[in-house]
Amino acid sequence: LQPGSRATHALLFAGERDAVVSFKAWLNKTKQRGQRLLDVSEASPQIQNAIDRAGRFLSLASLVAVLLCAIAVAMTARRYVQRHLDSIALLKTVGATRAFTLSMSLVQLCIIAIAAVLIGSGVGYLAQEWLLRALEGLLRENLPPPDLFPLGLGFLTAIALLAGFALPPLLQLSRVPAIRVLRRDMEPPPPVVWLAFGPAIAAVVFLIWWVVRDVRLFAGFTVGLTVFAVILALAGWAMVRLAGSIRGTVGVSWRYGIANLSRRRAESVVQIVAFGLGIMVLLLLAVVRNDLLTDWRRSLPENLPNFFFINIPPDERVAFFDFLDEQGASRSRALPMIRARLTQINGQPIQTLQFIDPRGEGYSRRDQNITWQAELGDDNQIVSGRWWIQAEHGRSLVSISDEYQEGLGLKIGDRMTFDIAGEIIEAEVASVRKIKWDSFQPNFFIVFPPGLLDELAGTWMTSAYFKPGDGRVIANLVRRFPSVSVFDLDDLLSQVRSVVDKAAMAVQSVFVFTLFAGLVVLLAAVQASRDERRYESAMLRTLGASRGTVARGILAEFSALGLLSGLLAATGASIAGYFLAQQILQVSYSFDPLLWLFGLLGGGALVAVSGWLATRSVLKQPPASTLRGG
Repeated sequence: LQPGSRATHALLFAGERDAVVSFKAWLNKTKQRGQRLLDVSEASPQIQNAIDRAGRFLSLASLVAVLLCAIAVAMTARRYVQRHLDSIALLKTVGATRAFTLSMSLVQLCIIAIAAVLIGSGVGYLAQEWLLRALEGLLRENLPPPDLFPLGLGFLTAIALLAGFALPPLLQLSRVPAIRVLRRDMEPPPPVVWLAFGPAIAAVVFLIWWVVRDVRLFAGFTVGLTVFAVILALAGWAMVRLAGSIRGTVGVSWRYGIANLSRRRAESVVQIVAFGLGIMVLLLLAVVRNDLLTDWRRSLPENLPNFFFINIPPDERVAFFDFLDEQGASRSRALPMIRARLTQINGQPIQTLQFIDPRGEGYSRRDQNITWQAELGDDNQIVSGRWWIQAEHGRSLVSISDEYQEGLGLKIGDRMTFDIAGEIIEAEVASVRKIKWDSFQPNFFIVFPPGLLDELAGTWMTSAYFKPGDGRVIANLVRRFPSVSVFDLDDLLSQVRSVVDKAAMAVQSVFVFTLFAGLVVLLAAVQASRDERRYESAMLRTLGASRGTVARGILAEFSALGLLSGLLAATGASIAGYFLAQQILQVSYSFDPLLWLFGLLGGGALVAVSGWLATRSVLKQPPASTLRGG
């Protein structure tokens, strides 16, 4: 070490997560003045940003999966009730009580729940093994084997969904009158509103909170989902009514399909809500996934600065920058760097203040690098206050980062006093900035306007991009400017890109699994009216309609349902995607008009194909056997 040098020592700790958390808590209480404690999120914000965003996306995907499962359970339970009305009524004619029929249905429900948990857990385990094999080239270490927590979570999810969405219809089924055996038009009395919707809403809200544990995402998702479901129901009712008024202006097949929508108006609205929610959450997931991956690619361009240069002497600054420009290096902005210590806040000595945020203790105990600059960087965003204008250069103003502001509990207008090599500088907080640390540009917690610190001793810093084969240029730079400290960030950038690649692979894989869940929802919604279509098809064919005419009518009906649902879903996905991108994931939102095209045409085609696959067996049955068999 030479006279005037600063020596720092670092000690790294690694271990089990629980042990690291408890050890960090102990170190926070016992560390001495001037010591800093950093975890991976603070030491490498670039990596942590990628992990946090991927985690939020996976939480969103989990929410989508829960919602899709809820829709599928609700539609399936509805069909189950319709199919078992006659059998329950028949049991009551031979003396079965309501308690007996209800307990019989509950036993079946429990068997289904246990089977679903076992099958789902097995599929999840196999999916994890498949994902690990796909990521084998990206992972340096093996992931720990799955424990019993996911199994318990899966069981709890199944029970909550079944209790919320299947139990109310089963309670209604147990109230079917025995006279239905003679009068098929006798339906069970309608349930109380709170009994019909209360358990379902409670189950969804509970599972959403259990999965995400994020107040903002939870509130935004539940409120948005509720509002969109109501809008879907109202818009679906209006569109079904409008479609009924124009059915006389279309061909035979479309006339039959639209007539079905109008005749079963309540059921059509239910299906529009189910299809619309299912398509909307899938489109939303696709939009957010695309924005997330695009933002990751944009944040890690090929020419991202991979070398940092600090301690550039002021008298060598021009020559150093000229050297970088001569070598063709892509250089970022250059900023002065001065050491300072915060001594007072609003006239009170820093030693006498108590900080709620643990970061405040660290900020108050150590020296800080400060700078001055005229223009606000592109990777900085003012969140409160305002940036200075040219007429304010030289005034006692300061801009601080949001982390620094939160740690010290500062606000606009507070006065901060700094000791800079024995010179006291007092300045007023003029603005608070949010810094994009993963830009790999020089950035500081504390920034002053030009004209206030220009005469103080300090050095300069900058960053630049060098191609992989420019090692000799770096060696020449070190020999020519020996006082400049050079930091090679290639290893860090490789690690960041590796983490982003892993996160992107996880995002893509979860997205594919969620798409399959969406297909299950579509099939469940289609199956809900399968029995009625079987009788309708038999009646139409008995009256002379050909199989092709009936088939085209069914396709027209489901196409109309899909078009209406897709249009509404695309609108909801666009609005929700903007909110999630800006407020939750904090990525750039790109408006894509093709989303409406995909929602409209994709929804129509997907629902039409799902409807055809689910009801094609209806057309194969002879009309006589259908009518005779009941």
